[in-house]
Amino acid sequence: MEGENHRSRLVVALLVAVVIIGIVPMTVAAQSGAQAGGTVVVEEGETVDDLEALGGTVVVRGTVTGGVSAVGGDVTITNTGQVGGDLEAAGGSVTIAGTVDGNVEAAGGSVTVTESGTVGGEFTAGAGSVTVDGTLESDAVIGADTIRLGDTASIAGDLRYDGDLQGNTDAVAGTVQEDSSLGVDVAPTVQPFASWLFAIYAFAVNLLLGAALLALFPRFSAGVAENVAAGPLRSGLVGLGAFVGVPILLIALAITVVGIPLAILGALAFALLLWIGTVYGQFAVAAWLLSAIGIGNRWLALVVGLLGGAALSRLPVVGGAINLVFLLLGLGAIARGLYGHRRRARERERERRVGPGPDEPTTD
Repeated sequence: MEGENHRSRLVVALLVAVVIIGIVPMTVAAQSGAQAGGTVVVEEGETVDDLEALGGTVVVRGTVTGGVSAVGGDVTITNTGQVGGDLEAAGGSVTIAGTVDGNVEAAGGSVTVTESGTVGGEFTAGAGSVTVDGTLESDAVIGADTIRLGDTASIAGDLRYDGDLQGNTDAVAGTVQEDSSLGVDVAPTVQPFASWLFAIYAFAVNLLLGAALLALFPRFSAGVAENVAAGPLRSGLVGLGAFVGVPILLIALAITVVGIPLAILGALAFALLLWIGTVYGQFAVAAWLLSAIGIGNRWLALVVGLLGGAALSRLPVVGGAINLVFLLLGLGAIARGLYGHRRRARERERERRVGPGPDEPTTD
């Protein structure tokens, strides 16, 4: 009994540590004006000190008194938005329709300063296309396939560029100099470093969770892998049922009002289960593939599965779908494993209560 209690405490401690390592950085980030993933919006009338975002879309309609650093998604400073410091942005598109008092370093598929946009400091941009219809109050350095200066554009300083310069070159008050050494990578952004740093961090946290699961529940983890290998379609369908059904049950519970606290706790538990399901799914698929070539090392399967899942999730278009398949397989295998464990426990309990049947007397 003492050994079981010690094991239970160890399980709880390790899982709490994993959750803290995974969640606390996000909590600290939120308190400091930083966020990873999702959509970050500074609403009109709202004021924040600094804003940092990784992997999400950023929209500034209000005021950021400090700087904005955003990597990974679309970045928009609307016509009511104001940034008191520097703007460092790397994403699909960067649009400045408001005011940036400091310097701008922007990279993306497209970078645009609209007619209402104003940049107080130096403007540095590297992109597929750069359009300036607004006001740049200092020098500009632009590297792009296409650079267009609109009729309402105004550049108070010099323009150094590389690319196809089109439009209103009279908008430049200083000198206009072509520099073929710039290229589209002129903007010194943190995009590659930050993206890989986030990927490494996510891999490390997932590896810690997976190692805890394999170490603490070796038989159950092996059963998860067996469930996926023996019946991938069945595991996937069970996972789909859980993925759709549990949220419906939680919503129904929340509608009862008195069940709201339980629904909130259930939602948190379900979110943790989805994380565990994804890790288990990647592990199980890798274990399945490795077993086909005669390798049965569960730790190698965990590392290969997580590395493969991280790489495949970065593929455009299909990456999200592949990750969903891993999740459904893992979630379904977990559900099947828990059901089988519960059934075996009930059978053992029934045998314990009933005991072996007495031998019936025979008659001639």
